[in-house]
Amino acid sequence: MVVILKIILAILIFSFIIIFHELGHFLFAKKCDVKVNEFTLGLGPTLVSWGKGETKYCIKALPFGGSCVMEGEDEESDSDRAFNKKSKWERFQIVFGGPFFNFILAYILSVIFIALSGVNDTTITDVIPGYAAAEAGIEAGDKIISLDGYNVHFYNEISIFTFLHADAESIDVVYERDGQRYSATVVPKFDEETGRRLIGIQKANEYKKVSPIGVFQYAAYEMKYQIYVTITSLKMLFTGQLSVDQVSGPVGVVSTISDVYDQSVTSGAFYVFINLLSIAILLSANLGVMNLLPFPALDGGRIVLIIFEAIRGKKMKPEIENGINLIGFALLMLLMIIVMYNDIIKLM
Repeated sequence: MVVILKIILAILIFSFIIIFHELGHFLFAKKCDVKVNEFTLGLGPTLVSWGKGETKYCIKALPFGGSCVMEGEDEESDSDRAFNKKSKWERFQIVFGGPFFNFILAYILSVIFIALSGVNDTTITDVIPGYAAAEAGIEAGDKIISLDGYNVHFYNEISIFTFLHADAESIDVVYERDGQRYSATVVPKFDEETGRRLIGIQKANEYKKVSPIGVFQYAAYEMKYQIYVTITSLKMLFTGQLSVDQVSGPVGVVSTISDVYDQSVTSGAFYVFINLLSIAILLSANLGVMNLLPFPALDGGRIVLIIFEAIRGKKMKPEIENGINLIGFALLMLLMIIVMYNDIIKLM
């Protein structure tokens, strides 16, 4: 029963984020007077459908994915309300609307998260003797401001920065003490216990409430942090610092949600909600960034084609554009199968 509950939670989180993404396309299509033929949640065979107007709403068998099917989007149409008959600016708005709504959702969820949990800032609780931070004169009570020019606002940002820059020979640290700012260059040291290179600072897990204005401010920082993690991880993937085996798909995310639930449930429903909310922020920001990649079949690929059309001065032939998107979709499905296979192997 608990396993089913965790799967349902994962599906609900996925579905909510995907629906919000497709809602962005849907609302901008309506704004630009484009006919939406079908609005779906999921992939595969249709389980349920309804709607008496021009749009049919569907729930599909596989709860991973969704679509906003517009008139003239992937085929020729003579209708004045067809997607392909609209101006470049209108088509750009419609395509960009999905990722844009993911960022809006990530921000809204971040506001709720910060308002409920507070902020674990970058004020150091302790410095480990023998490590770079102590040798550079950094002390407990100092507040870390930036690492190699990247401004940090949460202690998690420090942890993830050192993890994502594990090969860095040195890190320039700006910190604050008694209202004054100082700078130091630290050289991370390998720690056998954690298997990571550390700069040697620690922070107690202390969350402090912030003002209403601070909630909105830190929510923006939270969203920036999640986008930064996604973009940096993608860079590491393309440069070979991360392998495809380390990428998680839907199965891996369900497994992560299950682990988070198990770790949080003993502390009560509030902590389950807060931790799942944090995952939802990451997933929404991640989906927004991933969809903006300039790859065929993704929103970013469609935006590239619109920009190419603007530079070229005329539209690409529909059969060529559809062929590019079809190849891109096939490659994405192949990548999804590989990632899903790796996720299953990890579980086994």
